[in-house]
Amino acid sequence: MSETKTSDDVARSRDFRTPVGRARGLGSGKTGTGHFWWQRVTAVALVPLVAWFIGTLVSLAGADLATVYTVLARPFNAIAFALFAIAMFWHAKLGLQVIIEDYIHQRALEITLQLLVTFACAAGALASLYAIARIALLG
Repeated sequence: MSETKTSDDVARSRDFRTPVGRARGLGSGKTGTGHFWWQRVTAVALVPLVAWFIGTLVSLAGADLATVYTVLARPFNAIAFALFAIAMFWHAKLGLQVIIEDYIHQRALEITLQLLVTFACAAGALASLYAIARIALLG
């Protein structure tokens, strides 16, 4: 007796969910790929930004406050600092989100920590951008 596979059999053989996952109808959240790529994009963006940031900090070692304000107020430096702050806090938020999802197994604590991380990263980014704008525009 020959067996012919139906389309349901083929689909079931490609379904990598556990039997419990299939029974509950749970599957992919459909956001993993986008999250993965944005984390890589911010990481790549941070490579030159961190190198520039460290170089700027080293060049300002021993400088007086007026010199630091002058260097930070230059348009290129202000824009680079703003890009650094945005990329850094976004990358941190994405990384912490993955850690919380993987290692926190109590739903209420997970949601609380996710909200805390989101608000902390947003507050850090906004405070950084405010400080950068204040130095760049008001000198």
